[in-house]
Amino acid sequence: MNAKVAAPRIAVVGVSTLIGDAVIGELRARKMPFSELHALDDERHVGAQLTDQEPQLQVGDVAAFDFSRVDLVFFCGRAALSERYALEAAELAWVIDGSAAFRTRAGVPLVAADVNPAALDGIGDRGLVALPGSASVALATVLKPLHALAGLLRVDVATYQAVSGSGRGAMDELAGETVAMLSGKEAKGRAFGRQIAFNVIPQVDALEADGVSREERRLWHETRQVLGLPSLAINVTAVRVPVFFGHSLAIHAAFERACGVADATAVLQRGTGLSVIDPDSSAEFPTPATLAMAPDRVYVGRLRADLTRDRGLNFWVVADNVRKCAAHNAVSVAQILVNRSQ
Repeated sequence: MNAKVAAPRIAVVGVSTLIGDAVIGELRARKMPFSELHALDDERHVGAQLTDQEPQLQVGDVAAFDFSRVDLVFFCGRAALSERYALEAAELAWVIDGSAAFRTRAGVPLVAADVNPAALDGIGDRGLVALPGSASVALATVLKPLHALAGLLRVDVATYQAVSGSGRGAMDELAGETVAMLSGKEAKGRAFGRQIAFNVIPQVDALEADGVSREERRLWHETRQVLGLPSLAINVTAVRVPVFFGHSLAIHAAFERACGVADATAVLQRGTGLSVIDPDSSAEFPTPATLAMAPDRVYVGRLRADLTRDRGLNFWVVADNVRKCAAHNAVSVAQILVNRSQ
């Protein structure tokens, strides 16, 4: 960042997406200083007003934007926009990319701010940073302190992912199907190839030749990379559920050393970005419709010993996939870069 700029000049690319809207909201909610804020998207959205943001922003054309005008750019979810413009922008500014476009590219740090902020140490006053997917952020956030406590050996996880992970159209479809079915009509099943209302679908993203979905492979790869555990055994089943916001994960972890419930609870309570729900509290356990809507925490509940193994734990995790795991993570990464440069 130019040392003469008192606060960064920021562009948000993909403002019409759920994550783009949430990033702008997060910047303002956390009162991150900036001297300029540019809302950008492709030609389909140019000229639109972001009426739910104050002051109102008008969407500009990313294809015509000069990235030398800014110090920091957020790319928010659309891989096509990231693939076309992110590398160009990274020659001139910090680029924080929330899409899957560069997560596996050599030399590009993959960062969850609550887990591996040291991965940003190699970034100077410009460059590209990739963000993990939302389920990977939630999983790595809760596994990090447990690994420090007892050494992870293996993780089996089933994710129950909200439709907002597939964007606004998927949310509209869930709403429309729900109304249709309650009115005695048939669900059209366009967004996921089959009905999502009142249903669960054991597939998130396309299935590959070996029967593993792309989302399952991403979760496996991204979590190992963010934790710095390239040999960690992670077994994943990713499921889409009829929930608007909030990914849930059922996790079964095995450890090298003894790891009792009391010690695990204590270390999780001290963990960055985490909240542990006491079973005796009024909340009892986290759910997507309740605690997941708080934007700045990954919630852990139902923590208990695995009765089938000596050094194992079972627990339940919920986090807002759009706000906590995507937008909050993106702005946290930005704050680390900006604060370090001052």
